Amino acid sequence: MGTDSLAEVLEQAFLACRSLDAPLAKRLERFAGEVRRVSPHFAAAVDRLVARLNAGEAGNTAPKPGEPMPPFVLPDDKSELVSLDQFLEKGPVAISFHRGYWCPYCRINANALEDAQKKVAEHGGQIVAVTPDTQKYASDLKAEAGATFPILTDIDNGYAMSLDLAIWVGEEMRKLMVESGFDPGISQGSENWMLPIPATFVVGADGIVKARFVDPDYRKRMEIDELVAALKDAGAGG
Repeated sequence: MGTDSLAEVLEQAFLACRSLDAPLAKRLERFAGEVRRVSPHFAAAVDRLVARLNAGEAGNTAPKPGEPMPPFVLPDDKSELVSLDQFLEKGPVAISFHRGYWCPYCRINANALEDAQKKVAEHGGQIVAVTPDTQKYASDLKAEAGATFPILTDIDNGYAMSLDLAIWVGEEMRKLMVESGFDPGISQGSENWMLPIPATFVVGADGIVKARFVDPDYRKRMEIDELVAALKDAGAGG
């Protein structure tokens, strides 16, 4: 299968999985299954990457429940600098790291987060996404998902790196990703091939992490019901 045809097949699979009436985990699993079906060598390389990251305990030292969430000041998709403190003044917040607009898993996740916005707001919570994409591509991700939550740009993964979330994809994955039509260098404006582990942190208004999801396997994300419940608990706990 050629590069163009593979990209087209995966785009169709993404659209089908994104629209499934199913929990986020099921949508992500379905897409991962499609990738394994149409490109088993790509899926096998991802398995090896995940095994390498797990062996190195990637993301293990990221903030844990009961610890303070390190502050940030990052530009949003409107080029305005916003800080963690600004969000916390309004209540608890879920900070969700995305690899980029080019990543189908992140696009599915962003869509699911937007679907949850009403429930999140009802409990006084907020959602904030963080991506290493430039503002143009962060805006594209926001527009495609119809997101009403802010998407912040973490250039060169500076904030992710401070949380022990930035990883190098490795030469094998770099080559396969380019061949398959996935090139984060375009959306990041950088060729360092560093990506964030797509983690999620639920932070209370007191700045303390209440819940987290950190998994080097980017095919997995915090389930939406868990995120909403954690934000509800964080709000109830003050």
